[in-house]
Amino acid sequence: MKLKNVFQRKENKYTLSMETYKLLRHYLAPYMTEDEYGLHTILSVYFDTEDYALIRHSIQKPVYKEKFRLRSYGVPTNQQQVFLELKKKVKGIVYKRRLSLKYTQALDYIENPNSLSPDSLRDQQIKHEIDWLYARKHLSPKVLIAYDRRALAAKDVKLSDFRITFDFNIRYRTDKLNLLEGDFGEPVASEIGVLMEVKALGAYPLWFSEILSELSIYKCSFSKYAQVYERYLFKEELSHVI
Repeated sequence: MKLKNVFQRKENKYTLSMETYKLLRHYLAPYMTEDEYGLHTILSVYFDTEDYALIRHSIQKPVYKEKFRLRSYGVPTNQQQVFLELKKKVKGIVYKRRLSLKYTQALDYIENPNSLSPDSLRDQQIKHEIDWLYARKHLSPKVLIAYDRRALAAKDVKLSDFRITFDFNIRYRTDKLNLLEGDFGEPVASEIGVLMEVKALGAYPLWFSEILSELSIYKCSFSKYAQVYERYLFKEELSHVI
């Protein structure tokens, strides 16, 4: 799977019932098509400080926030391509920068950031940014989140930056954080049928805005990692204090 390593865009989220999802797919059929990967699974290990400072800061909805994660598309092998990702959000704009590595290289980096030689990477600037956050915050793996995704792209080539993804069966675990262990986990929010994310640089196409209005679909705030922290990890923290 060949993927970009630098992104800049707005991302809006919507929670849907399965019934609304199916109806929406019908409405979108004339304008959008599913990408070549079909239904695929994404696994992300989120890193944080000992006291979860990154996610606690993010939940406060500041002007600037950042996350660091290790992501794979499907359960990887040791030699498969994975991504170390730095995701920043500034005034509603998402900036994502990532390094593409073999899984064994990524594990080596987590243990020792100096394990990657300068000649082994194409983009040293991204590595410097990741190094700075990883070392400055003393990050460690906290939770693995997995979900099954379908992605749609606009048929109109002028809308190449407009994409929609649908995430199903969002699940998490706080142990066995090695990606080789698989994509199993407990449900994050069983009341949600589908999480839709709309990714765009500018305004939505008129036809899409009209569809959202017709189906009474409205934006919401839903961060997968924040949901896990607020619903499960925060309770664990409190129990340790008590």
